[in-house]
Amino acid sequence: MRIKKIMAIFAVLIICALLFDYFVIHKDSTGINSGLSDLGGVYSASSRNVDYSTELTGKVIDEVSSAMEDDSSRQTVFSYEQKRCWGISRQPNGQTPRADPGADDILKKYGGKYVGDVTRNIIYLTFDEGYENGYTSKILDTLRENNVKAAFFITGPYLNEHQDLVRRMVEEGHTVGNHTIHHPSLPEKDDSQIEEEVLGLERAFSEKFGAKMKFLRPPKGEYSERSLSITSKLGYCNLFWSFAYDDWHRDKIRGPEYAYKKVISNLHNGEILLLHAVSKDNADALDMIIKGCRASGFEFGNVEELAD
Repeated sequence: MRIKKIMAIFAVLIICALLFDYFVIHKDSTGINSGLSDLGGVYSASSRNVDYSTELTGKVIDEVSSAMEDDSSRQTVFSYEQKRCWGISRQPNGQTPRADPGADDILKKYGGKYVGDVTRNIIYLTFDEGYENGYTSKILDTLRENNVKAAFFITGPYLNEHQDLVRRMVEEGHTVGNHTIHHPSLPEKDDSQIEEEVLGLERAFSEKFGAKMKFLRPPKGEYSERSLSITSKLGYCNLFWSFAYDDWHRDKIRGPEYAYKKVISNLHNGEILLLHAVSKDNADALDMIIKGCRASGFEFGNVEELAD
């Protein structure tokens, strides 16, 4: 009887070892570890099933300044649950852009940032990487040639489909930020869904690269006090921006000079610059932008400096 028990235990151990090999060690032909827990569904996510038609619903294009001139007519009291859309008012002569009324206070409450040290001629370069449009390799090449570190905010499908590019970002010293798995409006999700959208991506990234994510960029620039509270408790700094333009349209190519002039005409201290990597204009203009910023007296910082 004792021998049978030992044999049974031995058989169980062999089965466990085989299962471990299949689910944890085994990799499929794509090189993805098919045994990863994949909590949140990152490795089943596809860019074909995620809506990127509206990258930003925020007020980030030229008409924002006139839209925000009369603050007295705008709502400044928001409920804990109410969805807000990130907006900034551009200011002349290199002055710091103004955030929506009340936004400064709510970001400070939950450790969020939209601008760095406004006493320094410094720019923080960030890219949103919802999906790949063929320009990220060129962007990475340009950053390396100019010795600039940037932050790239990726989604679940991006991590799933472009691990080679994410690996370059990590190995070349850039920050990889969290743009959630499926790019939803976070205020429209319940608490557990927000956590899974954020932590699901973080787990997959950490399992693959052995690194943590510190920064979150809420998809579409949409947030609420509730979403900020939840993601802050998860250890994230919600990183918005102090300059962006409508550069996420793949079919709106206006040339690198257009992108360059847009950025250079809106330089300001502590700027958190948002560019979309799907833009050919941005990729072609990036070297000019970096050199033009430096010629104007600005240097490029590392967003890691902004983490509390």
